[in-house]
Amino acid sequence: MEANGEKDIEKNYFYITAGSCGPCRFGMYEAEYRKAVKDAGFGNFTIIALQQNDALKRKLDELGFNIDKKYFFRFVKTMLIADIINDVYYKIKPYEVAPRSADRWRDTARMVVANTLRHHTSLPRALKQIKNELSSLELDYLVPKPKVKITGEFFSHIQEGDASYRLPSWLIEEGAEPMIEPISTWLEYLIWVKIQYVKERAFRSRFKVLKTLMFLRYLKAMVHQCYNYYRFLLGNKPDSLASQKRLAVYAAPYYNTKLTGGEGHMEAGKHINTVKHRKAHMVISVKPFGCMPSTQSDGVQTKISNDLKNSLFVSVDTTGDAEVNVKSRVLMKLHEAQKIAADEFENIIKKYRIDGTQIEKLRKLIPKSRSASLRVPKKPVSTAAAVLRRFRHV
Repeated sequence: MEANGEKDIEKNYFYITAGSCGPCRFGMYEAEYRKAVKDAGFGNFTIIALQQNDALKRKLDELGFNIDKKYFFRFVKTMLIADIINDVYYKIKPYEVAPRSADRWRDTARMVVANTLRHHTSLPRALKQIKNELSSLELDYLVPKPKVKITGEFFSHIQEGDASYRLPSWLIEEGAEPMIEPISTWLEYLIWVKIQYVKERAFRSRFKVLKTLMFLRYLKAMVHQCYNYYRFLLGNKPDSLASQKRLAVYAAPYYNTKLTGGEGHMEAGKHINTVKHRKAHMVISVKPFGCMPSTQSDGVQTKISNDLKNSLFVSVDTTGDAEVNVKSRVLMKLHEAQKIAADEFENIIKKYRIDGTQIEKLRKLIPKSRSASLRVPKKPVSTAAAVLRRFRHV
């Protein structure tokens, strides 16, 4: 912004990042960011952390930024839309025909939403425009690729850059379809944890508990309704949010759901949910070396894998010098996942007696089968097999 002539950056802007109540790496990012902007010559630039409490609101009040209900919900909705755009991006990027067409679509989508928020215009209209842009992209779905679910420590598994060794883009280069976890799942987890906490202390003040529970359940319903509405505006192409109740039920036999911190029991729950409901061929748990909640979760993942039988699970630590080792371990499991995805595709070909000419005919003559806005069926797991099964009568 300074290079483009922007003035008074330190007065007119501030940066919000996630924070933590603990002493782990997660809790140190705020200080690291402050050092970075200070070294860059912006010593008075304000950086504040979105803690798991009301510290953010107090800090914003001090800055004279009154974050009332209207702006709070707008803040939440912005995060939901960002999650949905990212979800769609990783569904289309592995299958793009024109190089970087998915990247250009995501850049455009972000710009449209940013301008909509800046000028307080209609979000639904903006999402419909984004969907129209999506429909113009051409994809080739009929290439079998394994789906890989990425879970783990919060900051690591949502990272698209060096903190995760660029794991999502690397998986695409290796012929896989990454499934990233939305930040909204973590938001719902925080609400779920707070609800359980309040319920257990109901004997202290029943009226106060009832009032708090009503607000929390309203917030939970608002998040779900908005997320599903925005999914609808994008043709229901993004995945729905995982049920926190289901994740807790699945994780409970292996991980005490009252242990909070980081992702808590969700790493165990997501692994089980992914395998039981056939959402992906493989699960990767990525975390920084020494992350205690993820290390605790890893302690039970071997038992979970044995109980699930058909699970392909790999847990990796990210440190400054371990990228080659991490990717080598991932590749060993990824080759197995690729074989499973290819077998699914072949099974559909054999079951419905589809020959090569029909597949080529499908590619050329059915525009809908190549549209980025196509809502891919959930079964089979492989996108290629699911699309071929849907259009098998061409």
